[in-house]
Amino acid sequence: MAKALITWGGWPGHEPDKVAALFAGMLRAEGMAVEVTDTLACFDDPAALAELSLIVPVWTMSTIEKAQSENVAAAVASGVGLAGCHGGMCDAFRNDVLWQFMTGAQWVAHPGNDGVRYRVRMVSDDALVAGIGDFDVESEQYYLHIDPAVTVHAVCDFPVVAGPHDANGPVAMPVAYTKRWGQGRVYCNALGHQANVIDHGPAREMLRRGLLWAARKD
Repeated sequence: MAKALITWGGWPGHEPDKVAALFAGMLRAEGMAVEVTDTLACFDDPAALAELSLIVPVWTMSTIEKAQSENVAAAVASGVGLAGCHGGMCDAFRNDVLWQFMTGAQWVAHPGNDGVRYRVRMVSDDALVAGIGDFDVESEQYYLHIDPAVTVHAVCDFPVVAGPHDANGPVAMPVAYTKRWGQGRVYCNALGHQANVIDHGPAREMLRRGLLWAARKD
């Protein structure tokens, strides 16, 4: 049976416990064995990590030990999947450049903060988004610094809220993307400021597919 590890913590405003539970339900419904923990000590054992099919971090900000980050990176390079959303994936462990390199992006701003209404547009014909039409969300709109190596599947348009970034003109910002890290698959979705953004509709389906793709259950 495929095994997934979900670890949650960090800034509580992103409801990491609720998001972790949502992900656990998705994966168990697909027949995966899921371990859920609220500590990063799960990253201390490289042999245990290498036996997983999927690692799902739900940690906004916080800090990670160098050896823990290296253990995760080695596991993913060996073929373990890595997938997650919002701050729990691309605003985790700001002090760790290896994490940023592996995950493919870093959050830098959300102009207008929470409650911004914007459209998520599908821009690939990949199975990750096939049949999911464009949709609107009302949430934080993440501005990311993006690895140019990623494959983008959905975007949103900036600017929506006025600010100094307006001077650069319109920008299509990735919302959902994939990349490879060695033999491993990496999936990131910028939605998920709180659990109610991703617990229903097309946002939920995008994440369900992304988790399974990273776990090689697509």
